[in-house]
Amino acid sequence: MKNILAIILIAFTIGLSAQDYIEHTVKPGETIESIAKGYLVTPFDIYALNPDARRKFQPNTVLIIPNSKVKNESIIEDSRELIGYKNHKVKRKETLYGLAQEYSVSEEEIKKANRSLYSENLKKGDKIRIPRFKTVVSKQTLTNTVKKYTVLPQEGKWRIAYKFGISVADLEALNPFMNETIQPGDELNVPNIKDKEEKQVESTFGYYEVLPKEGFFRLKVKLNLTQEELEQLNPELKETGLKAGMILKVPEGVDTKSQLEAVEITNLKSGLTNFKTKKIALMMPYRLDRIDVDAVEETKEKIKETRLLSTVLDFHVGVMMALDSAKQLGISTDLKVFDTRYHVSKTAEVLAENDFSDYDAVIGPMEENSFNRVAMTLKADNIPVIAAMNKPKQVYNNVFQTIPDDKLLSKTMIDFVKADSLKTKVVIISDHAHKTSSEALQKVFPNSKLILTQKDKKDKTKDAYYIYHANLQNVFSAGRTIVFLETDNSSLASSVISMLNAFAVDKTEIILATLNKGKAFEGKDIDNNNLSHLKFHYPSVHKDFDETKSNGFVEAYRKEYGVTPSKYVARGFDITLDLLMRLASAENLYDASINSIETEYIENKFRYNKALSGGYINEAVYIVKYDDLRIVKAE
Repeated sequence: MKNILAIILIAFTIGLSAQDYIEHTVKPGETIESIAKGYLVTPFDIYALNPDARRKFQPNTVLIIPNSKVKNESIIEDSRELIGYKNHKVKRKETLYGLAQEYSVSEEEIKKANRSLYSENLKKGDKIRIPRFKTVVSKQTLTNTVKKYTVLPQEGKWRIAYKFGISVADLEALNPFMNETIQPGDELNVPNIKDKEEKQVESTFGYYEVLPKEGFFRLKVKLNLTQEELEQLNPELKETGLKAGMILKVPEGVDTKSQLEAVEITNLKSGLTNFKTKKIALMMPYRLDRIDVDAVEETKEKIKETRLLSTVLDFHVGVMMALDSAKQLGISTDLKVFDTRYHVSKTAEVLAENDFSDYDAVIGPMEENSFNRVAMTLKADNIPVIAAMNKPKQVYNNVFQTIPDDKLLSKTMIDFVKADSLKTKVVIISDHAHKTSSEALQKVFPNSKLILTQKDKKDKTKDAYYIYHANLQNVFSAGRTIVFLETDNSSLASSVISMLNAFAVDKTEIILATLNKGKAFEGKDIDNNNLSHLKFHYPSVHKDFDETKSNGFVEAYRKEYGVTPSKYVARGFDITLDLLMRLASAENLYDASINSIETEYIENKFRYNKALSGGYINEAVYIVKYDDLRIVKAE
């Protein structure tokens, strides 16, 4: 038996040598991600050869690393090395923050040197140790070479990655200072392969980036392409197999962006395995510097009058309730709250004074520039940043955008109407600002009728925002007609809705719909009775909770505060509970956010899809409708 094991071990060793693998001994502070980045492979490559590393990863562990042909140029890196401690006796009014500033260290570094400070406050007379560091400049040299490549017009990251047979993540590792959006003329490091080995991007084909944990079966369901068909278009698959981040060539016309049909809601409760305490940061503009805590009544009035503060506090309550719900499931959380004051300079100060490298996720901030600063700063450590209340302009690789894109809302509404099995007529009423999108909608429904608003009689370049009653004469007949109303003008919406109600009599059923519901449908002149009569349908990020059913969250909130929770309370609860549940069901948030997982809570649902070159975007959308003066989920 012993000889057989020896033979197997020798055979395995020879196999490794033939494949040119490397042994790596894990050093303190290293992670799978940092090791993968150093060798320019993916974490999944390492796990494939070292499956035990998923559950047991510690210093001095020996890992087998595939020797990637992709190597970086020499990189000069600064690091801090602990060289000793300085004794300090705490004086009156001294704080951790002040000492950190005085000695140019972080509060966390002082706590690590004085473990008692994790549970006790700093007191006058305490004798503590202040860590001393020196900056070490190291030069990382990797043996294989790269060459310079000049970006051509219309080339993005994925096109270049495909051309050189690497993943987008590999390309980013080769170019640590590359802009998020590359421009023609930019010089990039690429693998030093022969020109004839470069793959050509062909306009007659489509391209798809393989997501984490996607196999051939999942791609068959998603792309309707078999393993044999994919291997025929991408011969290298026979040698390498599927890897996260690979760019695959697919036939033109294959929808690489749509999601799995009829994704079932995932019950994460049954799959909780990671019960390590989750370290979460919440960055919100509380603006505590503007509040006088001693003036209680004045503060109450300020909360009522300031919409932003009211929204933030509601969201915060939802977050705290989610932490409590997660705790009942065995998920503990270390939450740290930061006041960004809705200002990028304060956000920068928070980032400078705190070490977020070991956080599981950061929620917020709300202000666009502040969010961008946080996402960019934490990108280097691959810390997930959750866009909870805003849609960021730039979705970096570590960003989770929880609000679906407007284009997806529109597409979901169109698909909903197209799925109607009844013979339904379609009418489109639009102002001139929405003319282009309405004409595109008409092409989707070729037999539909498009009615545009009248122009101003004195100035033909201006929209008058009305249609004549005669425009709708003889348009409706017995049966069902879907009417898309595309406008942001409340006066137009009010008049059209009134006219449609007059036509919706006897056997003439009119269903009002819109691709993107704005404030036009919430004006003071909009009658909700009319919207209910027309069964107004629209796509939405959230739905209202069903008051006819028992709901522990709603009941707990009413008991505590005496009122029904706002949508911001529900959103804070849903986003935070979903985050904690996903973190407890996988090693990290990235692994728990594959597009086959769809979750739903009080008013929101989440199904993340990795953008081809960027972060994760929620693509779970509701179609809701007015029904007897209630807004309910449309089936």
